[in-house]
Amino acid sequence: MSSSLLGDYAVFGVLLLAGFAFVAFAMLANRALRPSAPSAAKSMTYECGVDPVGGDWAQVQIRYYVYAFLFVLFAVEALFLFPWAAVFASFGAAAAAEMGVFVGVLALGLAYAWRKGVLKWR
Repeated sequence: MSSSLLGDYAVFGVLLLAGFAFVAFAMLANRALRPSAPSAAKSMTYECGVDPVGGDWAQVQIRYYVYAFLFVLFAVEALFLFPWAAVFASFGAAAAAEMGVFVGVLALGLAYAWRKGVLKWR
C-alpha cells in the first residue's frame, strides 16, 4: 500500500517538475526570440493615446475595497443557501434551525456594516 502511495507522489513530483521546466523553457524562449529596442518613449506611461496628466500615484479610499469585500462575502454566502434550499425537505427541523442561525449571523453582519456607514457610496 505505501509503495503505491509513494509511486503516486513520484508521478506527481515528475509532473510538477515537468510543468516548471515547461514554463522556464517558454520564458527563456520568449526572452531569446523577442525583438528588443528599449527607448525613453517606450517606457513612458501610456493612457489611451493621450499624454499622461499628473503623477503616477493616485490615492484610492479604503471604503471601495470594504464595499467590494462585503459584496463578495455576501455573494459567496448566498451561494451556500442555494444548494441547501434545493434539498430543504430532506433535512428536517434541525437543519432549518441551523440555517436560521446562519442567516441571522449574516443579517447581524449586514446590520453592523450598515450602522458603521460602510455601505454608503460617497
